[in-house]
Amino acid sequence: MEPFVEPQLLKSSLTPYFTGVTDAVCMKNPLYDVIVGNIPGTTDPSTSQPASAVQTRSPVKAARNQAFQELKKRISSLPILRLPDVSQPFILQTDASHLGVGAVLLQEDTAGEKRPIAFASRNLLPRESRYSAIERECLAITWGVKKFQEYLYGTEFILETDHQPLQYLRQAKFQNGRLMRWAFALQPYRFLLRAIRSRDNVGADCLSRNPLED
Repeated sequence: MEPFVEPQLLKSSLTPYFTGVTDAVCMKNPLYDVIVGNIPGTTDPSTSQPASAVQTRSPVKAARNQAFQELKKRISSLPILRLPDVSQPFILQTDASHLGVGAVLLQEDTAGEKRPIAFASRNLLPRESRYSAIERECLAITWGVKKFQEYLYGTEFILETDHQPLQYLRQAKFQNGRLMRWAFALQPYRFLLRAIRSRDNVGADCLSRNPLED
């Protein structure tokens, strides 16, 4: 999370928008509270504006950068990030973009809220960037499973994706050699496929659009 670049503000919109992150991320609590400055130390009590705005006269840019740094810090620390509990099922979310692939390993807490355990992403190789969308999504799944195989192998886990690439991997006949190889690679694992909306997959989506070197 720390290497993420400073966010950009689209001039055509009044809604804060992080580069590579969908609007759903910005509008979803508690992230939106962080963005607009509803966190301790980011507002001036006399003006109800970001404290940096009083000093720099650039409230949007200064407050945005401060909130983004605070957001990265909170996402990668307790109580957002939690230790794995091997007695509970794991949830793996994956996504792919034209830049890279991303994966988030999660578990549900006692209240049913999903809590991240680890984040991972990597850049696409030059040949991988020429894959079709369905191939990139399948690549993200197989890479994510392999990345977290220490947690996933030998146990049943939930695989969440906002695409349906595994429908192709589970078919008996394949016209695509890559899909066939990935289908074989996933056979040793036991998982349940769960389709989710794109706005519920913002973690993996963000990572895939801001990939790091693996």
